[in-house]
Amino acid sequence: MKRDIIRINEEKCTGCGSCVTGCPEGALQVIDEKARLISDLFCDGLGACIGDCPEGAIEIETREGEPYDERKVMENIEKAGPNVIKAHLQHLQEHGQEDLVKEAIDFLKENNIEIPDYEALPLVDGCPGSMPRDLRKSGNHTHEPVTLSSELGSWPIQLQLLNPNAPYLKNADLLVAADCAPFAYANFHRRFLNHKVLIIFCPKLDKTIEEYVDKLSEIFQKQDIKSISVVHMEVPCCSGIEIIVQRALEKAQKNIIIRDYTISINGEIV
Repeated sequence: MKRDIIRINEEKCTGCGSCVTGCPEGALQVIDEKARLISDLFCDGLGACIGDCPEGAIEIETREGEPYDERKVMENIEKAGPNVIKAHLQHLQEHGQEDLVKEAIDFLKENNIEIPDYEALPLVDGCPGSMPRDLRKSGNHTHEPVTLSSELGSWPIQLQLLNPNAPYLKNADLLVAADCAPFAYANFHRRFLNHKVLIIFCPKLDKTIEEYVDKLSEIFQKQDIKSISVVHMEVPCCSGIEIIVQRALEKAQKNIIIRDYTISINGEIV
């Protein structure tokens, strides 16, 4: 089965580490002054890290994806040296992959390779986007009810349901938002949505990413879109929204400036 996975050009990579925070599953680390894909086990190929690389050193390649084999991975990992081996073991441990950790340790023992001290405190969750957080404010807070008018000007808004030939898309100003953003940012309607056509989806959980690229590309080709604004959450996986829009623009051979806005977990514009 073919699947997408990132590839790092070491000649271009400066080891700045910007891509590390852009990796949804924590599969990237800077080791020996270069960005490394510690394991492709958790790389979904979405490329959220691409937009964070100032050197253009990361790209997505499509290749045959064999069923994951820890021993084959270790054969490559051990050539990179003890620092990469240690980071790989910690990566597996942090994601609760105890069976794979055991396989990796067995491989090291069988090949008389020193086992590094990889023990680390496990994360509450491997993905920062799903880490539990209590955002309730302490104290007594009373607010007078305020009636606001909706700025929503079109329907449907889910990209899966959207018709690329819908007339309201002609010469439209698009607002492409992550599913969570309107809930996190209280002033979403008045700040972002006024006079824009809204499209929402989740780059992390939706399983139709390639279909999204195709559908957005069709919209860009047919509808003479005037502008694109993207609103996503600060968690790394959510930045995939902009990557998907960029890929669609490239496929449509359109050059439209993207205005990118990031919303913090606390509901503020970053």
